[in-house]
Amino acid sequence: MKQKIGVMKVKLAIITGASKGLGAAIARRMMSEGTGIISVSRTENPELAKLAAENNVFFAQYFCNLSSPDELETVFSKLTAFLQKKKPETVYVFNNAGVIDPIGTAGNLNHAALIQNAHVNLIAPMMISNILLREVSSEMIIVNITSGAAERPIQGWSAYCSTKAGINMFTETAALELQTAGSSHKIIAFSPGVMDTDMQGTIRSSAKEAFHDLEKFQEYKEKGMLRDTETVANALVGLLHKEIESGKVYYVNDFI
Repeated sequence: MKQKIGVMKVKLAIITGASKGLGAAIARRMMSEGTGIISVSRTENPELAKLAAENNVFFAQYFCNLSSPDELETVFSKLTAFLQKKKPETVYVFNNAGVIDPIGTAGNLNHAALIQNAHVNLIAPMMISNILLREVSSEMIIVNITSGAAERPIQGWSAYCSTKAGINMFTETAALELQTAGSSHKIIAFSPGVMDTDMQGTIRSSAKEAFHDLEKFQEYKEKGMLRDTETVANALVGLLHKEIESGKVYYVNDFI
């Protein structure tokens, strides 16, 4: 943990992959509203700590490789102990970190990349949700970042499509279970559309034989059709100020 601030804010947001892209944009928006941030990522973004100090909000950095279940268990054991001690009124959880690789057709997939994809995109959000729902008494709103790829096949994206479809079903099932248990916690999925991020750069650098829609995604960048992450983060955080339906998949296009 990188930074401690004496007074705990009433609301905290745990964000995976908060060091860049949509995760960093969510952190900036939440801090502007006085919400403290717990960043869970492999790398550090010094600008977030600086912004937190400027806004006098709590900020902590937990370094974690989400593709390692053992490391995730260790980090979130420390994180939940911290939450149990501080007892914030509300905890927002953004399962935002994701990977697109391996990009390629079935029969040509790298198994190490395939396993990492499953761990980061699906297993990590499930484990994080499981740990926090078991250990944290504060009211929680869990947001799983999904994709339109969860609902339609895209040639070359079998791993990404499958893991995002899995996170949608986990969201729906967990919400049903929470409702049955009479819990006040809520869990939703949010589809952010195509954004100008490092992931899009990875997509555009794919080989044509590996990714059938390569030219379409190159065109998105060339024609300025990629949304900036700030716009998407504002739409998402704005949604959380409304009455949300647990288990629902929300789409950014409905809010912009």
